[in-house]
Amino acid sequence: MSLTLTTSEPSAATVEATDLTGFARHAAQQLRADDATLYDLLTREADRQRDTLMMVAASSVAAPSVLACGGTALGNLTAEGFPGARYHAGCAIADDIEHLAIERARAAFRARAAIVQPHSGSSANLSVLTALMEPGDTLLGLDLDCGGHLTHGSPASLTGRYFNAVGYRVTPDGLLDYEQVRELARARRPKVIVCGASAYPRTIDFARFREIADEVGAYLLADISHIAGLVAAGLHPSPVDHAHVVTTSTYKQLYGPRGGLILLGKDADTPGPGRGTLAATLRRSVFPSTQGTPDLASVAAKARALDFVATPAFAELAQRLADDAQAIAERLRQHGLRMVTGGTDTHMVLVDLRGTHLTGDMAETALESCGIVVNRNRVPGDTTPVRVTSGLRIGTNTLAARGMGPAEAANCADLLAQVLAATTRGPDGTAVLDPRTRDAARAQVADICARFPLPGYPY
Repeated sequence: MSLTLTTSEPSAATVEATDLTGFARHAAQQLRADDATLYDLLTREADRQRDTLMMVAASSVAAPSVLACGGTALGNLTAEGFPGARYHAGCAIADDIEHLAIERARAAFRARAAIVQPHSGSSANLSVLTALMEPGDTLLGLDLDCGGHLTHGSPASLTGRYFNAVGYRVTPDGLLDYEQVRELARARRPKVIVCGASAYPRTIDFARFREIADEVGAYLLADISHIAGLVAAGLHPSPVDHAHVVTTSTYKQLYGPRGGLILLGKDADTPGPGRGTLAATLRRSVFPSTQGTPDLASVAAKARALDFVATPAFAELAQRLADDAQAIAERLRQHGLRMVTGGTDTHMVLVDLRGTHLTGDMAETALESCGIVVNRNRVPGDTTPVRVTSGLRIGTNTLAARGMGPAEAANCADLLAQVLAATTRGPDGTAVLDPRTRDAARAQVADICARFPLPGYPY
């Protein structure tokens, strides 16, 4: 078998193709021989994922073909700059790969421009904000306890330290308060308004946010890291032609590698705050402003994941994860648990534990001991420390990927509620769960995982 070399000029030169399957097998064998301790840890982690119910809203499971891209020889390449304008030689094939990722990102989100180099959703946000703002400019974002993200202006983040961060909040029902956003925008005149969230389970009205931004002359940044798959599948309104800029991570609902994307719609070719268009300004902010060498293996993995996003199978997966979340919310409600906003429109269910005997960290610990992984999370008005919290954030990305439908998701909710009901508070404030209950729950988790294995994984 031969492979035509990709160069900047057409070439008839051929070489014997590298068998990537054999390469991966050889690499694993070499790791095992060279570093048995690390090999064992990695094997144990794979086994843990196989045998646990991952219900963390910020997690998903990448296909083996996505993971394979991250372990290729692309990791050896240094390629600062963008396709056609690199600062190193030897990047012709890398250019082709990045172009492929860009076109697939544009197609998946019906965007006019895409930047695929950000190392994460957080670094994508940092690149956008530093492109559009100067230190001290006002940033308006959702408060952290109301579902915002650290990079939306939290004082724990650079975005809250370098910019004059102002937070908007939700209503007593936990819903976005658009009138409050408008009032704050009029009073504080932000340079950028951020919409999108990390713990908000309802549909976001991006058009309404854009009206507010236009009224005060602000840029609108939509962070869709948690709902990107629903947006791509048409199950949530798209912000691409409402927001000036859209960001997302690629490992949550896109089932891709660790990384981020910056997307632009109708505003891509409008003048930016710097030289040239808005799209050009953002590219310069990614490189050389906030990042150096891109991780081209990750870029290749993004291309692989985004190819899947364009398929009917992905649309079915997105519908399943939305249906699963509805089933979990309804079943938990039947168990007497309270949901922030009363339910969900997305993949996410946010449980408010106030009024129960549990805190978020107690519930998280008890569930993990049974093989059920969720994460503690703050809820609106939460007064507990961030490592304690008064809520649980539950997500269905991985349940849906395993092939579970609403009936199975409801069964998972039953199991979760049973564990929480059996958990008590110890004298030191930690979670206490009797061994019989824990062992019974572990057995049920093992059975569910065996019946719905991680797709494509060679277990």
